[in-house]
Amino acid sequence: QVQLAESGGGLVQAGASLRLSCAASGFPLDQWTIGWFRQAPGKEREGVICINLHNFIQYYSNSVKGRFTPARDNAKNTVYLQMDSLKPEDTGVYYCAAKKGSCINANFDSWGQGTQVTVSS
Repeated sequence: QVQLAESGGGLVQAGASLRLSCAASGFPLDQWTIGWFRQAPGKEREGVICINLHNFIQYYSNSVKGRFTPARDNAKNTVYLQMDSLKPEDTGVYYCAAKKGSCINANFDSWGQGTQVTVSS
């Protein structure tokens, strides 16, 4: 059974950094494409960034270019999302998701429960 668990969220001030973790159980994460998504209060969930099994990165949101970076640690079966220069508009619940295949479309099969990120101004 594919299971994902996010952690690392919190309350930070604008300009700060956070690193989110997406830990997998039940399957080897290095064979899956991992996407990060977020949902702000009152808004629909949106794609943020994707990393495929070859470590190719695709941005789903232009607003995070140059600030957010995903990375794999296959030994820990974990994918990270390094978030720098955080802005209040980055606030939301962040989810990781997994699928087979490319980052081209944002349709993912398995989802974590999410972790809250709040950025104060």
